[in-house]
Amino acid sequence: MRIRIENVTLITPTGLVPHGAIDAENGVITAVYGAPPPAPDAGMLCTDGAGLYAAPGFVDIHLHGGGGVEFMNATPGQVRAGCAAHARHGTTTLLPTTLAAPPELTLSMIRAVRAAQEITNECTIAGVHLEGPFLSPAQSGAQSPDALALPAPGLWNRLLDEWPEGVRMMGAAPELPGAMALGEALRARGITATIAHAEADYNTCMDAAAHGFTDITHIYSGCSMVHRKNGYRFGGVVEAGLLEDTFTVQVIADGKHLPPELLRLIYKCKGADKISLITDALFAAGSDIPDGATLRQANGMETVLEDGVMKLPDRQAFAGSVATMDRLVRNMVNLANVPLWDAVTMATATPARVAGLAAHKGKLAPGFDADIVLLDAALQVKAVMARGKWVHGGSAAHP
Repeated sequence: MRIRIENVTLITPTGLVPHGAIDAENGVITAVYGAPPPAPDAGMLCTDGAGLYAAPGFVDIHLHGGGGVEFMNATPGQVRAGCAAHARHGTTTLLPTTLAAPPELTLSMIRAVRAAQEITNECTIAGVHLEGPFLSPAQSGAQSPDALALPAPGLWNRLLDEWPEGVRMMGAAPELPGAMALGEALRARGITATIAHAEADYNTCMDAAAHGFTDITHIYSGCSMVHRKNGYRFGGVVEAGLLEDTFTVQVIADGKHLPPELLRLIYKCKGADKISLITDALFAAGSDIPDGATLRQANGMETVLEDGVMKLPDRQAFAGSVATMDRLVRNMVNLANVPLWDAVTMATATPARVAGLAAHKGKLAPGFDADIVLLDAALQVKAVMARGKWVHGGSAAHP
């Protein structure tokens, strides 16, 4: 089917383009017009965007659940439901993400996500992100200490071989014995290696960069920072992530994990093409579950929803967010004073590139998937198209 969305303000990587239009056919963008387009072809289905913003569909490369679903112990149908909850908020591509857990539980989750990929049409499940089990006990946070392990080829190959084309990212602490070999193995497989829940110092991070690590998982959360030994100070994961161009960084911009000044600092240091906005969402994201709800995660860790964020029961650390990607975009604009087009880049093109999806996700351009989000002036989602089909609020695009 040939379709056109007209009379929209295009959000491009360099600015806003009013009076734009987008043509698509068979789920793929065929043309993008920065001015009123030519007359539609006969039979083309046209939608008047009424001046709404048009952005590429959001790409969330790190989330653990949503819509009341925890991915780690979900059935394929439940995985689909959790992903659909995020799709209603503009996320058209995502990587369900594991928690550190025993191998059989992780393998079961990978199988469920793989099966869900085949039945999900509300968005694209592009694979999985393995967060752990090769994480630092000193930075475990909401990861179960009992499920952590040292990197060993037998274990990592078992996990990666379960879905060779589907594992797109893996997080590990580079200071652990065997982590550098893991980085090399991930690079050889074309999997993004990200420094995660790590106590590494700056020099170890730079060594990791030479062995295949290119990304930092949720910077400032589960990350070592500058520390002092006697009179001397040494940088950590945060400093390596902010300073070194070799690293992209994931940012939880839910307004809880990081205050506005740190969001501004990260943006000033890295720029939009080095930042991936991530929700790190747990089960309550995209749902009406109220504050006070508790959940024992599949890895055995207790969490509580309080003040719009997931916490550990002792309130000494966050366990994850309940945010959706549209909220992250709004926060980067409203809290960090980032231009809208850069905030959208951080939610689309950059994470698509980090996850190896840049050939067909993350941009409004011919040849890219027709994943499109329409936003109003307050950056609230009004309609979502996934691969050429309205999956949320399509009627809202017909004023």
